Parts: sequence; structure tokens; C-alpha cells
Amino acid sequence: MSARTNIDPARAPGVRAFIDLHCHTSASFDSLAEPAKVVRAAAARGLTHLAITDHDRIDGALRARDAAPVGLTVIVGQEVRTKAGDLIAAFIERPIERDLPAAEAIAAIRDQNGLVGMAHPYDQFRSSLLRDALHESLMASVDWIEVHNARLVGNGNERAAAAAREHGRPGIAVSDAHTVLEVAVAYNVVDGDPSTPAGLLAALPPTELVTGRATYVVRLWTPFAKGVQRLRGNGRGGSAVEA
Repeated sequence: MSARTNIDPARAPGVRAFIDLHCHTSASFDSLAEPAKVVRAAAARGLTHLAITDHDRIDGALRARDAAPVGLTVIVGQEVRTKAGDLIAAFIERPIERDLPAAEAIAAIRDQNGLVGMAHPYDQFRSSLLRDALHESLMASVDWIEVHNARLVGNGNERAAAAAREHGRPGIAVSDAHTVLEVAVAYNVVDGDPSTPAGLLAALPPTELVTGRATYVVRLWTPFAKGVQRLRGNGRGGSAVEA
């Protein structure tokens, strides 16, 4: 299974693309954003490519891909919780098991010919790989590092940008949207067609980072979403969910 490309056939490599590689839907334990509404918002705000990266599962990404308007390519992804911290998987066909050692999770993503990103490094409030200096060795194993996460509080983005430069890894901007209001608040402008793993790798690093931020008011919705999801039986826990 590959990501469905709805983009206009006239759009060829060399044309600029607008891509966000970290976005959540109501399949996540901390979001109530319906997949169909997420992709409609992404298209309306000018994105051409969107990775849906729900926690521990891919069924929301598959629903989003099926609902994507013409002109928007949805990349099936997952935010993978590892023993060391969170990773982003992109272009996968099956969910990745949670709570694996980071190296094993990366290997599992590679087994599906997927790409790997490092999520919100140095975030002091979330599960982040680079809070532990021992995990910097993993930088050589990832395809990009989030150097601007629109939800990150503190100086983690600045530290991530410095680490990406030091280790020669592409740095990207992501919305990490958990609500429809946040979709496309941060994204990347790239040259080429990032609709495939090879195409995305060729397009990185982006030519431009759009570095908007989620407001604190919008972020207050997350605790409410977690409570609603717990009542629905979709609290965080257990293994990755098969689509």
C-alpha cells in the first residue's frame, strides 16, 4: 500500500510543495479532530502534502487519506513511542509496536521502507529522545529532526536546530496539530514532489520553514480531548492498533 496521490497531474517535480510531517486526528488519545475535517482544513490553507501521525496507530491516517480533497497528498504515518522517546514514522503500511527500544523501532519502520523523523527533541514536557545525551547517537539513523515544533514550550526548538546543524540532519517545521485550528500553522516549503519516500528525501532540507505557533488557548483543548477519549475507551496504552 502506498500513499494515495490526489495532487493535480500537471504538478511536476520542480514545482514547490507545502508539507507538514506531524499532524494528529481523533484516532490519537489526545485529539478530537475528525480526519475528514483535518484534510479539508489542510487543503483550504494551502498544504499540498500532510503526514497524519497519530499516536500508536494508523487508522486515522487511512481515513484521512480516503477523505483527502484533490490536490492534497496524505502520507500515512505514526507517532511511535519508544523506550527512549517519540519518533515519527512516515510512508508505513502497518502500525509500529510501541515501547520498543528506539533502534528496534527504527528498524521496524525501515522494514516497511518508511522514513523516520525525530519528534520535538529536547521538549521538557513530552517524551523526547534528546533529553538524554546518550540518545544523540540516534541522529545518524533519522531522516529529519523537528527544529520547529509549533507546540513546544521553552528553548527546545533552538537546541534541536543546533543539534541538526551539528549532526548534518535536515531540520523541518511541523504543526504537531491536535485540533483543526492548528492545521498548517507550521510547515515546510520544498522544491520537488515529496509524495514518495525518495521524493521527500530529495526535497529535504526544505527551502523555507514556516514557523507559526499554536496558541496557549488552543492547547488547553488537549486535556479536554484526553478526558473525552478516555470516556470513549481510547486512552493511551496497549499496543499499536491494526487498521
